[in-house]
Amino acid sequence: MVVLVIMALASAGVMFYINQGEQAQLDRDAQRLATLLESARHSAITQGNPVTWQAQPGGFAFQGLPAADPNRALAWLSPHTATTDPQAQLTLGPEPVIGPQQVTLIDLSQPQRRLRVSSDGLRPFGVSSESP
Repeated sequence: MVVLVIMALASAGVMFYINQGEQAQLDRDAQRLATLLESARHSAITQGNPVTWQAQPGGFAFQGLPAADPNRALAWLSPHTATTDPQAQLTLGPEPVIGPQQVTLIDLSQPQRRLRVSSDGLRPFGVSSESP
């Protein structure tokens, strides 16, 4: 009986850990995207070239970065991450004030879980949760 209780507690702990890991994947993708968008924005300002971000199946691509291959898409860290708008596009410069920009990420395995990566045009890109 004691062995069964221990096994049940261990199983519950493993399930909790797996669920937390799945939620952390979307968080990592959102934080990574916010960092990449901010980096591309700074590059657009310093180089004086317009840079755009475009959602693509399974990932995204930047156009206008000096070292970027326009035909190379970057993949999401998790295969369950996607944008709510598959045609999403953001303009990141070259002007220092870009206007409000946002993209919403969704966890395909938990569609109610969404994170917004956004900037008001003045502040850096950040991540916030969004209700469905």
